[in-house]
Amino acid sequence: MVRDPITVDYTAVDYVGASPDIGARQLGLDGLGSTSRETPMRKTIPLLALLITLALQVPARAQHEHCDVVIYGGTSAAIIAAVQVRKMGKTVIVVSPDTHLGGLSASGLGWTDGGDKRAIGGLSRRFYQRIQKHYAEPQAWRQQTAAQYRHYRPESDAMWVFEPHVAEKVFEQLVADCNLRIDRDQWLDRSNGVERSGDRILSITTLTGRTYRAAMFIDATYEGDLMAAAGVEYRVGREANRVYGETLNGVQTRNARSHQFRNKIDPYVTAGDPSSGLLPRVHAGGPGEEGSGDHRVQAYNYRMCLTNAASNRVPFAKPSDYDAKQYELLLRAVQAGSRHIFGKFDPAPNRKTDTNNSGSFSTDNIGMNYDYPEASYERRREILEEHRTYQKGYLYFLANDARVPEDVRKKMSQWGLAKDEFVDNGHWPHQIYVREARRMVGETVVTELHLKRIKPTPKPIGMGSYNMDSHHVQRYVAKDDDGRAYVRNEGDIQINPGGPYAIDYGAIVPKKGQAANLLVAVAISSSHIAYGSIRMEPVFMILGQSAATAAVLAIEADIAVQDLPYQKLRSRLLADGQVLELAPKPPAPRERRTIDPGWDPKELLGIVVDDTDAKLEGTWVDSTAIAPYVGAGYRHDRNSANGKSKAVFTLKVQKAGSYKIRLLYPHHVSRASNIPVTIRINGETHPLPLDQRSPPVWWGPYNVSDSIVVTVTNAGTNEHVVIDAAQAVRIE
Repeated sequence: MVRDPITVDYTAVDYVGASPDIGARQLGLDGLGSTSRETPMRKTIPLLALLITLALQVPARAQHEHCDVVIYGGTSAAIIAAVQVRKMGKTVIVVSPDTHLGGLSASGLGWTDGGDKRAIGGLSRRFYQRIQKHYAEPQAWRQQTAAQYRHYRPESDAMWVFEPHVAEKVFEQLVADCNLRIDRDQWLDRSNGVERSGDRILSITTLTGRTYRAAMFIDATYEGDLMAAAGVEYRVGREANRVYGETLNGVQTRNARSHQFRNKIDPYVTAGDPSSGLLPRVHAGGPGEEGSGDHRVQAYNYRMCLTNAASNRVPFAKPSDYDAKQYELLLRAVQAGSRHIFGKFDPAPNRKTDTNNSGSFSTDNIGMNYDYPEASYERRREILEEHRTYQKGYLYFLANDARVPEDVRKKMSQWGLAKDEFVDNGHWPHQIYVREARRMVGETVVTELHLKRIKPTPKPIGMGSYNMDSHHVQRYVAKDDDGRAYVRNEGDIQINPGGPYAIDYGAIVPKKGQAANLLVAVAISSSHIAYGSIRMEPVFMILGQSAATAAVLAIEADIAVQDLPYQKLRSRLLADGQVLELAPKPPAPRERRTIDPGWDPKELLGIVVDDTDAKLEGTWVDSTAIAPYVGAGYRHDRNSANGKSKAVFTLKVQKAGSYKIRLLYPHHVSRASNIPVTIRINGETHPLPLDQRSPPVWWGPYNVSDSIVVTVTNAGTNEHVVIDAAQAVRIE
């Protein structure tokens, strides 16, 4: 692989008090007739051999690397940023603490959370186009055919679901194609590794002693380590709602309706006895005042790549420090009938999954990561090890503990780690999902108000569109009206911002005077709840490209990044395919707007009963994965097809007359096409089979005198059954 030239400042070599001839000895040139440090350079030694010797023998801490742009991090944003710098004709070095490139995109997050894919352009989209190109080859399909994988669309320009090793392969292809220099396993000296002069960073130094000098620097880490070490202002945790005039920030108990315990699970070691102490992983104390700020960050987990292909499956192993007591709360939930466990085994090619957190007690290690953002490297390693032990133990427990119901154990045992993934790490992901760590407080702080387009974004550099999505932050003890204690989770928010939104240039730029030549592509300037939407891998790649573009333009103009004329940046971004705005979709008739995401059922046309007000039996899992939907989300039956899940919507009619009726739901190819539905009107029952792969349709009109009862079951269904709302509209 051709690398960028390395410039070594030999005059700056520090021999740490060595004698005058130590340089010759270190170069293996002593005994040539002179002790002078100049003498070896005069010997008749081939220049190439000398340079090789210098590179190998000079102490690592004495090396000074020079280039136009230094990017710190090995994430997807880092690699895309480096590609853009090279594309614009500048030299770049990626200083990566990671050995494996691509961050979460290559470490299990293969089910791309991108929202409206129209908002993904530039090099970010080209990454997913390369994924599509890989799966267009027949040899890519080893455990199933392309036709058997329902999410593969050969006619699409990009593919959004993929295996981890395929993503890493694409990143390595980008490195090779662009002749990128990647210095791997290089960790920033966070205490003394940033040299500054005034408001400019001169160099960064790693723990191995390598020093990197550049005109511009980009922090592309999830943690924002370079930003923090450079003295740039940042925040950790949740802001109070009052700080930025938001509604979904801070402590959230009322809005945290997803991934909750479906039954009132007792929190104590001995049920009903507070003196026995709390179960493991239940936090003492209350959740805090609603909407108030705190230091807590949303839960982390490893996005696991599992498989049920026997030839490629590695059974779940028992961790060396396994403790079954850590899963007592999970056991109680499962024994009470919860089957949330398999809710996010999202299918990836070749009979694999991107397995994410799902339900009340899952792979999210709630409350065990508060130290991580600011922690030392050693403390972070401890946190990561605890997370690995927890998550591996979770899998082993569900597959092997005799107290777990047999149907759960049997189903979990059919799965295992994928043998052909993460082969140098015991088939475990290299990168934990750092959903949130530090967040810069830059020239612009993106908030909920920007995402909802209540506040303007004057200098867009890219777009996001995913839900404002915070995973749970803490697990605490609540009490019902009768004083009975039970466990609740706090912090989960999944609210659609209402469509794609722009991200401002000021969000990747420190405040003026703090760092004139630093851009932050991942730990950007954003409130907690806004970051919950921004923190998607396609968006990080978009921001990486935009940060690199700004860095090069600032170098060429010899100005601070804060002084870069926006119109110049905008022109180049558009020329390189970035999407900076989307024309709004034409307004739909009022009747269709009744299923737009985020609408309050009380404000919709006609009589609407949301799933929160339906009478439910059996298993129904909360979700917001696919829009549009009514209210805060919808529910599905986990594709169980057992006839035990039932939902009854009762629509009370105030005025007799002719009504048309329908069920509202987000249609998708993963839905059932043979759902049994009945409508009971004036004592008569009308069977109406429903196909949820197609959009909602109206039934009727029917003459109604009192009420309408709509019943949905999952008896014999061929895919997921979804319930969202029932609607009846009187025909004038």
